[in-house]
Amino acid sequence: MIRDAASQAQVDAADPLASTWLSANAGSGKTRVLTDRVARLLLEKVDPQNILCLTYTKAAAAEMQNRLFKRLGAWAMMPDDALRDDLETLGFARQITAQELSAARTLFARAIETPGGLKIQTIHSFCSGV
Repeated sequence: MIRDAASQAQVDAADPLASTWLSANAGSGKTRVLTDRVARLLLEKVDPQNILCLTYTKAAAAEMQNRLFKRLGAWAMMPDDALRDDLETLGFARQITAQELSAARTLFARAIETPGGLKIQTIHSFCSGV
């Protein structure tokens, strides 16, 4: 898949195997990158309860959670070809197996059923909980 430089930078930033510091202007795709990163962590079999996403505002946390659940919910019902395309857009460069497609389809249920839920919250909320 050929991407422009900005799209490739976003895919690279969403790679869960790399450390990333994300800072950009409003509307530049930060929420998308963070949502993509969480999706990729889930695809790499990281337990949802071991993922913590921190944002500055409640609105940003809600938007990120809505986008993530919308994507995972869509994956549960997508035909194989469409799901493969979505995973390639997300950054998977390797051949995607039927087993990986099946696992991707279960992520919505896993994220919803996680005790304590998938933690996407504000920095202030996190600190209050600590």
